[in-house]
Amino acid sequence: MDFFEATINTKNIFSGKILKLRVDEVKLPNGKVSTREIVEHPGAVAIVPIDDDENVIMIKQYRKPVEEVLLEIPAGKLEKNEDIKTCAQRELLEETGFKAEKLLHIIDFYTTPGFSNEKMSLFLGQNLKKAQGKADEDEFIKIEKIPLSKALKMVHNGEIKDAKTIVGLFITYMYLKGEF
Repeated sequence: MDFFEATINTKNIFSGKILKLRVDEVKLPNGKVSTREIVEHPGAVAIVPIDDDENVIMIKQYRKPVEEVLLEIPAGKLEKNEDIKTCAQRELLEETGFKAEKLLHIIDFYTTPGFSNEKMSLFLGQNLKKAQGKADEDEFIKIEKIPLSKALKMVHNGEIKDAKTIVGLFITYMYLKGEF
């Protein structure tokens, strides 16, 4: 079976600072017609910053869409024509005040392919050095250092709920143990 959905028509609904929303009319593999609501995103990066003692430098911030304070790894969206590694260093510095002397691109993944085209590039940041960073005006964050082993337990206990953070923590654990 061919799983491809041919686009018949596209209607742009909204264009904002971070994302765009469109509705596509598509022809399904069985010949029927349906619609798909698609959030267009420029892409993003996420960084798992690990210090020499295997502590993860994490951020705590309020997330309006879920009405909760979440514990997350640093992350942010790509600027127009920005390289993913440049974006990762910029976001790490802005959100944590650290630079990574060793920044390794580990994987790319889609965050929510059921309704968005956002692709996230995951990095491991090591050999961290304190640097002068400036947070965005609209971000209110608190830095927390958490041992990687404890962070993994926090995922299991439901204390860490953010998908990019969960992916990042487990991939980093596997990478550091030589299993990835």
